[in-house]
Amino acid sequence: MQIRLFIKTGCPWCHEAIDWLRAHRLAFTTLDVNRDPVARAEMLELTGQTKAPSIDVDGKILADFGADELEAWWLKNGLPLP
Repeated sequence: MQIRLFIKTGCPWCHEAIDWLRAHRLAFTTLDVNRDPVARAEMLELTGQTKAPSIDVDGKILADFGADELEAWWLKNGLPLP
């Protein structure tokens, strides 16, 4: 399972998403769209917006969310938790 988390520096919702992924012992890659214009362009292409956090899990996309929404989306999509 490939998890990519698009974040912005100083974003409290981004930190919540990181904490949620770590609490569930999920390996993920963080892409800071403030520092990486390529990541920003990819996030815009995938989500149609520039809001963070946004997550890509094996091609399944969730944009502009909080930790509660992430958990509901994760379960709704039948994604495995360790």
